[in-house]
Amino acid sequence: MKNVFRNITVLLLLIFISGIALITSGIIDISFNDIAINSVVFALISTVTLIIFFKGQTKEPMSQMFHSLAAVSSKLLLEMGFALMWFIVIKKTELKLVLLFFVLYLAFTLFSVFIILKTLRNKSLENKI
Repeated sequence: MKNVFRNITVLLLLIFISGIALITSGIIDISFNDIAINSVVFALISTVTLIIFFKGQTKEPMSQMFHSLAAVSSKLLLEMGFALMWFIVIKKTELKLVLLFFVLYLAFTLFSVFIILKTLRNKSLENKI
């Protein structure tokens, strides 16, 4: 589990470094604050999701299934709430900000899904042996 949180930190640092590189080179015209806010919020949502998921992996099988469902559902609800706040309340609706939002959403979602699938694959192999 420590390895997962280290990977989240590395992913967050890579996003910050690439954001700074793209902004300073003039390739994109997005403020670093927008990149930082999106990245930190998605990292927090991914962390909460993985904490709920890993807490469930220490329980009996029915509880594991419930925790997995709760983790994915909480991720969906938290990201929908953030999207609502980002697009409607703060009114960040420019095309470049919408693309930034969905690129970061996709990056953190794929990261979470890969971690969950890897854990489930290893868990099922341990149970068969």
